[in-house]
Amino acid sequence: EKGRQIALDLVRGADVVVENFRVGVMERLGLGYEDLRAVRPDLVYCSISAFGRSGPYALRPGYDLIAEALSGFMSVTGESEGDGMRAGVAIGDITAGMLATSTILAALRHRERTGEGQLVEVNLLDTMIGWLIGANLYYLITGENQPRTGNVDPLVAPKQVFQTADDPLIITAGNDRLFAALCQALGRPELIDDPRFCANADRVANRPALTSLIETELARKPAAEWVELLIEAGVPVAPINTMAETFADPHVLARKMLVEVEHATLGEIRLPGVPMAFSATTAEVRIAPPVLGQHTREVLRERCNLTDAEIDGLAAAGAVQVWDPD
Repeated sequence: EKGRQIALDLVRGADVVVENFRVGVMERLGLGYEDLRAVRPDLVYCSISAFGRSGPYALRPGYDLIAEALSGFMSVTGESEGDGMRAGVAIGDITAGMLATSTILAALRHRERTGEGQLVEVNLLDTMIGWLIGANLYYLITGENQPRTGNVDPLVAPKQVFQTADDPLIITAGNDRLFAALCQALGRPELIDDPRFCANADRVANRPALTSLIETELARKPAAEWVELLIEAGVPVAPINTMAETFADPHVLARKMLVEVEHATLGEIRLPGVPMAFSATTAEVRIAPPVLGQHTREVLRERCNLTDAEIDGLAAAGAVQVWDPD
């Protein structure tokens, strides 16, 4: 109860509350939307869950991988032979968080205009379905499930992974102009007018033959040389980087996508930078992710006017978590 009272005190001065529990948990804690709007009527309350607050699955437990499976994402991901595959990162969690940000901003704009707060919802399953727009429309328009095609674009050729003398590359020559540039760079200009490859539809229909011809030429040089040659020819190309290679890339470094900050327990650590830029606003990573309880004293002193002795009492009672540096 002491912890709940602290939470209510904090909410009185808050614009937004974000919670990521299974539906019903916040209500059982006495911190549901109706509880919090009673102390802050114009509050924007964002609920992030696996399946949303309504529907047959609302009370089910769920995680990113569950949403990847239920949404159909895994059915269109992976090689054509074999099972569907998960993503290499928790994309449902990440994109739900991004969507929550824009949803909250929209609700704040509404409050700015009307003075009215509201409950907004984001869930993993809806988010995954929403951004699977290509696969969604493939089914909804054709009535057929989009097949898995691995690293090959089923509608465009050549647009896939190709093997060189050492490492694989991604090459995207998605129109006739780019295909002609690719053929010239490969030293095979006669392929431009080959009736099997004249238009994209022809190239898609004859992909196995085209892939074999391209990889025969690519096998003559290592990937790094082909990257230089193809970029010079204006053909979109990229190596398949490891994370180590990504964070050593001169462009990534020039964009300040690698930063160093001081962590409370680990010392200096490296983190990804901010992936957006503003002409009039500084966007930067200023502090490291906090240790659990690192800012409890600061927040409770400033927001709730509590003394250190009172905070110590709350921590001893298990109402709050406090981390104090040695």
